[in-house]
Amino acid sequence: MIKTMNNCDFFSSPIGLGHVTRDIAIVNNLKDLSVNFVTGSGAAQILKKLEYNVDDVYNPPSFVVENGVLNNQAKWLWNYYQYYKNCKNISKKIIKQNNSELIISDEDFASLTIAQELKIPNILITDVLETKFTKGITSFIEKKMNKSMMNIIKNCDVVIIPEDGENIDNIKRIGPIVRKTNYSREELRKKFSFNKKTILISVGGTSAGLFLIQKSITAILKLNLDVEIILVTGPSITKEFENVRNLGFVDNLHEVIYASDLVISLAGKSTIDEVKAYGTPGIFIPIKGHFEQEDNSKNEGFNFEDINRLEKLILEKLEEKRNRINTNGAELAAEIIRKFTK
Repeated sequence: MIKTMNNCDFFSSPIGLGHVTRDIAIVNNLKDLSVNFVTGSGAAQILKKLEYNVDDVYNPPSFVVENGVLNNQAKWLWNYYQYYKNCKNISKKIIKQNNSELIISDEDFASLTIAQELKIPNILITDVLETKFTKGITSFIEKKMNKSMMNIIKNCDVVIIPEDGENIDNIKRIGPIVRKTNYSREELRKKFSFNKKTILISVGGTSAGLFLIQKSITAILKLNLDVEIILVTGPSITKEFENVRNLGFVDNLHEVIYASDLVISLAGKSTIDEVKAYGTPGIFIPIKGHFEQEDNSKNEGFNFEDINRLEKLILEKLEEKRNRINTNGAELAAEIIRKFTK
């Protein structure tokens, strides 16, 4: 007799919103599986709005960003290590309390450590196999953390990477993981009352993107275009901005992206993947010193210095044709997970 697994805990990193949005895309393909999310901050708010089961228990450290530049990387790394130790205690309590039979983690290494200690099947979703935040004398701490991270990755049953490429050992590369919509672009534009050419500025789940909002609005207004500026500030930015329509914190950014004519965004991978999947031209400016965003931005042909030539880029991108990229990463991830549920 086949036993169906019911106790599945999905630990989603609350550092930014990109982790939880791709996790929602996966779980939308696992309707028959009872999933309990564990996360915090804006990620937990999105899950609650969408009526998922969620333990809102993680409180991640904040990046210190001034004028688009990441500062105090070594201090952030130390704070992250303390956060990781705290998450280990929290995840251990939840896993034992729920009698978990499968642990899925989107870059929450604390829960994976506990799962591996308790010999529970565990799956990692990540697009980062090592971190590169620090340089010089303080980098030895990060190197030690990376070594521990690689041991955790090696001991996972499966590692799902949302990019194209070769499968090696326990690593499965499945292509981008994005949320789907049941609406056409025309229906979405009507739904959001987008009547002009629409430029969307989106900065994720933290306050780190404030510099990009200010620079983008200034550049668009200087061009004196007949466009509507749509702003998605996320849960952490409460500042008021003039000459824009601020949607605030939304749980369907992928639909706003699809309905827009141009997206200006930080260089988080999940946002880039959704922009490309829906064919909307995009400009991706990284936080300077944030290695992951800088790598993502470089892959799309941008860098931090492009913040100083936004006017030219906006004009170019508004003329660019839409080009949707098909991806079934969410479905493939769900298939992999399902194999561990029976």
